[in-house]
Amino acid sequence: MEQLLELDKQLFILLNSKWTSPVLDSSLPLLRHQNIWAPFYLFMFMLVLFNFGQKGIWWIVFAAATAGLTNIVSSDFIKENIIRVRPCNDPELATHLRFLLNYRPQSSSFTSSHAANHFGLAAFFFFTLKNHIGKWGWAFFAWALLVVYAQVYVGVHFPLDVVAGGLVGHLFGYLCAKSFNKQFPFIKNNL
Repeated sequence: MEQLLELDKQLFILLNSKWTSPVLDSSLPLLRHQNIWAPFYLFMFMLVLFNFGQKGIWWIVFAAATAGLTNIVSSDFIKENIIRVRPCNDPELATHLRFLLNYRPQSSSFTSSHAANHFGLAAFFFFTLKNHIGKWGWAFFAWALLVVYAQVYVGVHFPLDVVAGGLVGHLFGYLCAKSFNKQFPFIKNNL
């Protein structure tokens, strides 16, 4: 386990301190902010509501439940029981860290709730809409990947935190999509 954590720290240093650019320095702190991603999710809700009517309302309820579940599992269960110092608060990384935010989160680093929430919604969107949007469904995962990469780049999470959060999110997103598709399918046999 110690070797894994050491590799995680080394990868963090590469992503946060070595593989950097001024463009990423200015754009990635913004990308992880709700003022950027909230309009995207609002657009998705309106698009589905407009196209699917009553089923669209249930889709929004299930999407909200997905986000709620992923956040509860990541923030209330995992973070409360697995305490890991965030990179921005780790004295061992002080000489390597580039911190790009105005505040330092104090909660446990493991798992990333941003990763859990965004990958949960990406999986839910993908598995419920894939028959309607085809290959474009993969863009949901690309979006989630950009958001979680930003978490490491700005200095608030280690790579292992976002990978674990992404896996938690994907699992709950898939399960919520499977439940939605069973009860309110847009098309039969969606999953």
